[in-house]
Amino acid sequence: VQLQASGGGLVQAGGSLKLSCTADGFTLGYYALGWLRQLPGHEREAFACITTSDTSTYYVDSTKGRFTVSRDNAKNTVYLQMNSLKPEDTAIYSCAAAFLKRLRLDRVDYWGQGTLVTVSS
Repeated sequence: VQLQASGGGLVQAGGSLKLSCTADGFTLGYYALGWLRQLPGHEREAFACITTSDTSTYYVDSTKGRFTVSRDNAKNTVYLQMNSLKPEDTAIYSCAAAFLKRLRLDRVDYWGQGTLVTVSS
């Protein structure tokens, strides 16, 4: 049972990347999902979340309008489309799943392995 993120890499400022996080061993459709990152000098944060049922999405201010989280339950996968990337977006990105309507970091059931995103200036 695991979550595995992929799609990270090196991109220039202003560029785009699309990350994927696929579940193996459980059905992602029953879980609220979120993308997490830890920026230098900051605690890990869930910056983009999507609910279980109505697929409402939530973002921290620094990513609103640039990042889009979506899910494809048939593929057991959650996605993160990142546009207009900035050097300060450089971090390890990971995903998490919680058996709730909306993700809470103190109630995570599955933590995903991360993928590194590096944005050059």
